[in-house]
Amino acid sequence: MILKKKRGINTHEKAKSCTSVQVAGKGITVSYTFGRTPNMASPVTFISTRTQGLAASISLNSSSPNLIPMAFSATISSCQTSPFLNNPSNVLENLSRIPFVLLKRVPTKTKATHIAKSSLFQPLLTEEVMTKSLQQTPLHASQFEEYMATKAKNVNKALGEAVPLQHPLKIHEAMRYSLLAGGKRVRPILCIASCELVGGDESLAMPIACAAEMIHTMSLIHDDLPCMDNDGLRRGKPTNHKVFGEETAVLAGDALLSLAFQHVAAKTTKVSPDRVIQAIAELGSAVGSEGLVGGQLMDLCSEGTEVSLSELEYIHVHKTAKLLEASAVCGVIMAGGNVIEIERVRNYARCVGLLFQVVDDILDVTKSSEELGKTAGKDLASDKATYPKLMGIDKADKFARILADQAMQELAYFEPTKAAPLCYLADYIANRKN
Repeated sequence: MILKKKRGINTHEKAKSCTSVQVAGKGITVSYTFGRTPNMASPVTFISTRTQGLAASISLNSSSPNLIPMAFSATISSCQTSPFLNNPSNVLENLSRIPFVLLKRVPTKTKATHIAKSSLFQPLLTEEVMTKSLQQTPLHASQFEEYMATKAKNVNKALGEAVPLQHPLKIHEAMRYSLLAGGKRVRPILCIASCELVGGDESLAMPIACAAEMIHTMSLIHDDLPCMDNDGLRRGKPTNHKVFGEETAVLAGDALLSLAFQHVAAKTTKVSPDRVIQAIAELGSAVGSEGLVGGQLMDLCSEGTEVSLSELEYIHVHKTAKLLEASAVCGVIMAGGNVIEIERVRNYARCVGLLFQVVDDILDVTKSSEELGKTAGKDLASDKATYPKLMGIDKADKFARILADQAMQELAYFEPTKAAPLCYLADYIANRKN
């Protein structure tokens, strides 16, 4: 471990000077800035961090009795360093809720600029996070159901307008068939709720929320093809290629992918060009070889082979969680959210995205095709790696609860009223039945 210490001027009115301590170890760099005051002492400061499954604790001992914490930042490596992957059994056997701070995940070392009054230093939820958060949130369960129904209705209306029936008729019929086939609309609602979380309104996020759903629908159309998962049932209806043929299904998916980015660029209003470009880049990164496509390929290659938990997490983070993460982050970007807000929502959505797939794996082996609206037992039949297969249903369920708790903890920093839909959305995903 490397310890670096440097002094500098701090403009905070109560601080005479500041000391910046940077601790660098394998896979993690943490910077912690202290401001010195004449009357406050903090001889020992303890930081406990966890992000994307990575846990670390750093104890900083200061020889000066007059230092108080002012700010911090960190760089964290990818989820490949997750303790779930390194020693999943130990993590799952110890299910106590551990307070953590999700720090900014960036590719280079970053020095913090936020002062001590920042909400970074607000108390964390620590025990029975999911239950207490839902009990204390100002949104009741019935109101959340109404919220989901209203947002889904608005999204469906916007999607229908985005893909009108026009020449050539067959391709637009195929696009609309899958796009408007129903579904939970988790991704667009996640996008809109995240936008509203930081003070934006639905209209700012709707174009990119629709784009996320178009991309998701594309992935379902292609995923169901005979050359991929070869499925004949989706959302309780015959899959696209069963109705329109394989060639048209491929083209319908391609058209939806292209339209997604066109729609964001053409229909987004009252958002700065820089923000729109940032959101498009975020969404694009979630789809390509470093996102959904990469995860899908690894999923196909894993069939019939021995897969480790590390490899399984890579598959699900990229195949499923990346698009959910991008949906939420894009909502914050469109609302003008700051870097800290973006990264907190990113980590919330990363947990929710992986949670979604863990629950999906469990439902695949515990529910019928009628209950799911798609073919049940497909993963088992194709000998795919799943969390229940590698961990057992009980440990997979415990892992899902850990992810839900982590997502809830990240929302503790936001205004409860605005965070309420996202709290319930995490609970909804954790307890969904199809």
